[in-house]
Amino acid sequence: MIQGTSSNAGKSVAVAALCRIFSKRGYRVAPFKSQNMSLNSYTTHENAEIAMAQVLQAEAAGVEPSYNMNPILLKPKEDFISQVIVHGKPAGDMNFYHYQNNFREEALKAIKTSLKVLKRDYDVIVIEGAGSPAEINMLDKDLANMQIAKMANADVILVADIDRGGVFASIAGTFSLLPEEDRDRIKGIIINKFRGNLDILMPGIRQIEEIVGVPVLGVLPYDESLKLPEEDSASLTEHKYAKNEKITVGVMRLPRISNFTDIDPLEYEPDIGIKLIEVGGSVGDVDAIIIPGTRNTISDLLALQEAGFADEISSLSREIPVFGICGGYQMLGNKIIDRSMKESKHGSVEGMGLLDVSTSFDDVDKIITQSLGESLGGGLFRSLKGDNVKGYELHEGVTVLKGSKPLFKVLEGCGNFPNSGYDGAINGLTSGTYFHGIFHNFHFRRVFTDYLRNSKGFEPLGFTNDTFKDLRQFSIDRLAEIFEENVDLSILE
Repeated sequence: MIQGTSSNAGKSVAVAALCRIFSKRGYRVAPFKSQNMSLNSYTTHENAEIAMAQVLQAEAAGVEPSYNMNPILLKPKEDFISQVIVHGKPAGDMNFYHYQNNFREEALKAIKTSLKVLKRDYDVIVIEGAGSPAEINMLDKDLANMQIAKMANADVILVADIDRGGVFASIAGTFSLLPEEDRDRIKGIIINKFRGNLDILMPGIRQIEEIVGVPVLGVLPYDESLKLPEEDSASLTEHKYAKNEKITVGVMRLPRISNFTDIDPLEYEPDIGIKLIEVGGSVGDVDAIIIPGTRNTISDLLALQEAGFADEISSLSREIPVFGICGGYQMLGNKIIDRSMKESKHGSVEGMGLLDVSTSFDDVDKIITQSLGESLGGGLFRSLKGDNVKGYELHEGVTVLKGSKPLFKVLEGCGNFPNSGYDGAINGLTSGTYFHGIFHNFHFRRVFTDYLRNSKGFEPLGFTNDTFKDLRQFSIDRLAEIFEENVDLSILE
């Protein structure tokens, strides 16, 4: 099991690295995270929702992702409420007290069931903890760290982030706050995100080994060449998106942004830079705008309207492409109907009115499905007519088209609403879809970016060199190599 001294210490990538290492050695490997709090999620082949981090880890292991790899997913909404996903399906919206006091046993049962399945089907399970194991106010409520290590009878490697400072204090503090039986599970320490001279660090490493009585297995360098998805929206603050003087795609950083890995492929398109537009900031000089997914469409739409962004986006839509994904798609319509206040406390609201569609949240179960569509060739995507696109859907609203034309014919999945046969909408330069992962489709992405190249007077690239796909596989392999080069793995053998 990999645990961390803090959130964002590097647990997810350490698990991914070990999954790839064990897989290359011929083992059948599975990642496992009992409970993950994240707005970045994915639909598996079982039509179940899990955190995106476990999808990356499964890819590193060379296996199909499954809900058993992340049996509990918590998706924050607002007012300290989270949607609780159990074995890939919604179990309800709960506050912390209700979840910990009234639902904990149900969650623990699901975790035990999934761990049992993985033990049966795989040779090696690499488990990821959550946050820090030393949250002393919650040790008796733990569902993600030492409680899981005990359940699995797993030894623990502790990962500490040196980039944020105070690495030795965080290691020593973690050990000092843990009960003795939990400290005894920790067999090694990894220091992550190191940028300096290792010789200068060594005296500290020798001292911390004496203090805690556990060896430092290695020091991992900070490698900015790795192109791997961020785990949660908090890490967006640290992520430095590639900028470009030629073409800039503006991405609205919604207050409750989710599934922001949808935009990752655009960052690695030649000539394309990404500008993350904060609420309270300015749109500035951009060549296209993308409104990504959100955990609360209505609240985030109101935030955009109050900041003046809705009017600015409406004005810019006459000149540049505006593209909405899931919640962003819903915002582009005329109205969002929520009489039962299922989505938020605000009820029904007016949308931006850029697409002649309306969305309803009333009496609709959450749609969780993988999807396949056929492009209908509308607007700037006319050259894609008949081309197939893949994606996945995670939405609670359904959308009815009025004057706008659909973007895709649905071959598999749901789309705008069950049995509608169509997904998305397009009107001039404005379009949207329920298909997450739409820009992971190379042809779709390249047509979009070639439109921007043409509009700026640059040469279109056509369907050559899917750099994003190649970089992702390179990054996973390189991550495993860095791990093997810098960490003593004999403790695992």
